Amino acid sequence: FVHLDLHTEYGVNDGVNRIDKLINKIKELDMSSVAITDHGNMFGVIQFYQKAQKAGIKPIIGCEVYIAPESRFDKTSTHGVSNASHHLVLLAKNETGYKNLIKLVSAGYLEGFYYKPRIDRDLLSQHAEGLIGLTACLKGAVPYWYNRENEAKAREIAGQYSEIFGKDNFYLELQYHHIKEQEKANSFLSKLSQDFALPLVATNDCHYLNQSDATPHDVLLCIGTAKRVSETERLRYASDEFYVKSAEEMAAIFSDYPE
Repeated sequence: FVHLDLHTEYGVNDGVNRIDKLINKIKELDMSSVAITDHGNMFGVIQFYQKAQKAGIKPIIGCEVYIAPESRFDKTSTHGVSNASHHLVLLAKNETGYKNLIKLVSAGYLEGFYYKPRIDRDLLSQHAEGLIGLTACLKGAVPYWYNRENEAKAREIAGQYSEIFGKDNFYLELQYHHIKEQEKANSFLSKLSQDFALPLVATNDCHYLNQSDATPHDVLLCIGTAKRVSETERLRYASDEFYVKSAEEMAAIFSDYPE
């Protein structure tokens, strides 16, 4: 098992996985490889790559990008911050993919920035060569629209991504952190996998190293959003399951999906 959705200390106000400790943890778990997928940026890529290589761990370079609902140039306030973008995990499988990832992430800041550095499906289709796409967390467009009772739109977007990335380069991503909406989304993604002949992949959306780090991670979220821990109306994660889990833990969580 390899973690393919992971956020480091360079994930602004979001991840607390310090790269040195992360690489040591990956070695302890006897994993051969690990990905970096910070939200919207590639700030930590060089340090991550060098330290992983030095430790004999294969580094997978990626980014969890923000996708505009329509055009990246549409910066009206009608959508609001919550609907201004959806998530998509991109992983570079070769040098071409790495260069395309750089172009996409840069364009997110230079052309599409609206609350977040955003790209769109049109730009993605121009720079998809060498990239692998994963549907991401509940904020990914496919699970997002399914959980809002719009299965038709979820299927349409999955089909669009499948065409953009091409055969064997697009995966439906299963996550489960004891969140009811994820369980619902996973059932749909499993059915979608059969209907569209798309492969499934299990990830854990790792934002911190150990389960005990959930509380300091929550404090970080408060610092980043100018809130107090005692406030009820604020950004918070729904459980303490967003840590770097072992292969055994992941196998137990997804025992219903052996593939």
